Amino acid sequence: MLYAILGRDAPDSLEQRLAVRPAHLERLDPLLAEGRLILAGPLPAIDSPDPGPAGFHGSLMVVEFASLEEARAWANADPYISAGVWTTVEVYPFRKVLPA
Repeated sequence: MLYAILGRDAPDSLEQRLAVRPAHLERLDPLLAEGRLILAGPLPAIDSPDPGPAGFHGSLMVVEFASLEEARAWANADPYISAGVWTTVEVYPFRKVLPA
């Protein structure tokens, strides 16, 4: 099943986010290779694809896992959490409708 994962950034965490980003992205590589990563990206804090020093509100991913528990465990092991970038992570079952 698909799960939406929403990580919310801590205030003033841009520098730490940029430092940990390679490790965060590396965790996504196997999911991408297996076709389980539907989409992933940051949520800019301002209306711009490159928010500069304004930073980000967090990140959104839609990923396929066998269960909600597996999705939560995977999300809670993200380097952004251990580095203090994400203050919270929410995981929700997701049903893709479009595009078909």
